Amino acid sequence: MKDMLLCKLGEIVLKGLNRKSFEQKLMGNMRRRLLGLGKFKVSCMQSTIYVEPESEDADLDAAFEALQDVFGIVKISRACACEKDKDAIARLAIRYLADDMRRAKSFKVESKRSDKSFPMTSIELSQYVGGELAEAYPNCAVDVHDPELTVVIEIRDLAAYVHAQPVQGAGGMPVGSNGVAVTLLSGGIDSPVSSYMIAKRGVRLIPVHFFSFPYTSQQAKEKVVELAQILTRFCGKMTLEVVPFTHIQEEIRDKCPEEYFTLIMRRFMMRIAERVANEWNAKAIVTGENLGQVASQTMEAMASTQAVIDLPVLQPLIGMDKEEIVQLSRKIGTFDTSILPYEDCCTVFTPRHPRTRPKVSEVAAAESVLDVDALVEEAFRGIERITVEHE
Repeated sequence: MKDMLLCKLGEIVLKGLNRKSFEQKLMGNMRRRLLGLGKFKVSCMQSTIYVEPESEDADLDAAFEALQDVFGIVKISRACACEKDKDAIARLAIRYLADDMRRAKSFKVESKRSDKSFPMTSIELSQYVGGELAEAYPNCAVDVHDPELTVVIEIRDLAAYVHAQPVQGAGGMPVGSNGVAVTLLSGGIDSPVSSYMIAKRGVRLIPVHFFSFPYTSQQAKEKVVELAQILTRFCGKMTLEVVPFTHIQEEIRDKCPEEYFTLIMRRFMMRIAERVANEWNAKAIVTGENLGQVASQTMEAMASTQAVIDLPVLQPLIGMDKEEIVQLSRKIGTFDTSILPYEDCCTVFTPRHPRTRPKVSEVAAAESVLDVDALVEEAFRGIERITVEHE
């Protein structure tokens, strides 16, 4: 018996004439995740991607785990193939699922025929194989309503495939299929989650972090690098752009009204992010803003910070509550790193009484004492680029 993986596509199947490009992008992402795990053949047919080991050192267990985090796959099954004959299928099910059948107290068989030339209907095949399994494993009862184990048989063009219930994949769209965006990555809980959510929609990310040494420590920077590293499990290889932000914040502190500190700081972040986006041909900026969560996240405040750029701003967390965000951060593995006690630049020179309902014209007037273009250029020239990739 030769094990393989069947990976089911999600939204890609709804695409029209450009569907092939999405499938190719997904298979390319899968091949990159399989590097170092041995040689695999990755092919696509009938809305399913087949992953077949082609070398003795191919680690199918590791491949099964790794592909669960690749956006674009909704379900993954570890399967085995045989000829399209009812007796061959029954024999394979008895052998291949022996451990599952011995562990389970009840089971049922589900058959799917994409090859309609197969001489039995799906129900007939399920009944036949179910009878053979029941005879081979008398301690496992048939239960078609609430079984502990579901045996799945797929009759496809090239062969018949037998497997147990599939596991859930990451869903979404293949990373890179929907363009490139810059994502603002702080050391908090929200921004890694917003980055994950936009990557799930098929966007390749350029993370940007604003670093205010010595007001923020080297450990704070290393924390963000670790967060980016965790995200590569889903997003693939990324280049983290670390922006020196100290001079800008000191200029704001020394020359601007205190109540506008945070708003002006965020306007600079947007300007610099747009410069980075232009360098990478990115078409949007992603933030972790959540409506009403803090003073700078009212509708008026967000309007004032976004007024200085032309690119669209994507805010996937805008309507979520904090507990939902925390749950998702735990799921993707960023929470424990996010809560490490190293501050980021957003906590530097925090105003005691920030403006929550500012007019755009007021904020523009408050920052007019600064040489905005020169400060943006200085920060952009000082960017440190750090490559992060999945281990």
